[in-house]
Amino acid sequence: MKNVIALIMAGGRGERLMPLTQSRSKPSIPFGGIYLLADLTLSNCINSEVYKILVLPQYKSQTLIQHLETGWNFFSPSLGHFLRIVPPQMMKGDKWYQGTADSIRQNLEMIEAESPSHLLILSADHVYKMDYSRFKAYHDDRKADVTIAVIETSKAQAREYGVLQVDEDFRVTGFQEKPKIPATIPGNPDQVLASMGIYIFTADVLADLLKRDDKPDFGKDILPGILTSHKVMAYPYRRENRIEEVVFFTDSEGSRAAAPAEVAPDSGYWRDVGNLDAYWNANMDLTGLTPFFNLYGVRWPIRTTPRQFAPVKTLSVQDPGGELLHGVARDSLVSHGSVIGGGAVRNSILGYNVNVHRGALVDESVIMENVDIGRFCRIKKTIIADGAKIPAKTEIGYNPKEDRKRFAVTPRGIVVATKRDFD
Repeated sequence: MKNVIALIMAGGRGERLMPLTQSRSKPSIPFGGIYLLADLTLSNCINSEVYKILVLPQYKSQTLIQHLETGWNFFSPSLGHFLRIVPPQMMKGDKWYQGTADSIRQNLEMIEAESPSHLLILSADHVYKMDYSRFKAYHDDRKADVTIAVIETSKAQAREYGVLQVDEDFRVTGFQEKPKIPATIPGNPDQVLASMGIYIFTADVLADLLKRDDKPDFGKDILPGILTSHKVMAYPYRRENRIEEVVFFTDSEGSRAAAPAEVAPDSGYWRDVGNLDAYWNANMDLTGLTPFFNLYGVRWPIRTTPRQFAPVKTLSVQDPGGELLHGVARDSLVSHGSVIGGGAVRNSILGYNVNVHRGALVDESVIMENVDIGRFCRIKKTIIADGAKIPAKTEIGYNPKEDRKRFAVTPRGIVVATKRDFD
């Protein structure tokens, strides 16, 4: 992957993730307690030995820029490796990035100066593990000009994605951007092939396409127009992606044991965290005995900016009636600095420095950093943004009618509470 440059699209407004994106971009939303969404794509790059990376932020980018500068600044220029943050510089006019293709076009001179053989186009707000070296090998073996990673999804979700039509060799013959009536997979009328927004281009081909016109977006503009003039292939992600991993289990004597797995169970996992329900679902997929997405990989680790907090503490606290209330966390991820003092946490994600006071119950919820949950609160199926202080005996997630009077509530019924809701 020596001559591959990864270009990570990190400029999303994340309007459907409001109010979480009130002051930060979509890629910089916390995930899994200690990570930002952008960490997942960046980790895929490092694990795939892609060491030339351009991150293209745009809206509300300060949180992301600080995160990258603090925790991802370990590349070696002497080896030709780099991670560069490239906000809009208006080199080609007076406009911000107008789309995925335009963001690369505006930086084409800088990219060409590195003489790459391939350009890997990625998004900074997807949850997945992908070996980009396999993706490139697939592209090269088929002598493609561009290859699009695709995933099978339901016909009902097709309006959220670009939908591809392919022949028996997976050459792309049609491309519909968020269609109302999508083309389905042959022989399967309920499923479509959705673009994952992950592309690999032969570098010279992409440069020629971007210089030829000023179309701003790949999915809407460029890709549908080159299906007859260029070889465009689809990469069936779930079939082709292979993440080697070590799987841990309990042996017959009750001890922890490990065994290598040629294909990790979450090799086919992918979520586009496009709205609040998807965000909550992706976090819940991390919990439980056998999570759908595993953050504890040995051979495919997820990296982030380290933070200096004390270890997690659980306390047993006596209530006024003399009962001893034990601080417990079950099937949950609890980040450093958090204290569970006589409260209970179940199937939840707790960010840094969260306090759960005596008698409080947190269930199936995502709690971001620096949140204080008062005594005897009951929190269920809720996302609480950073810095919120929840008064004692507050109930959230139990009475939908009352919740809608005070908080944002998703179509699925997930409550989203912010610091402002309690000021």
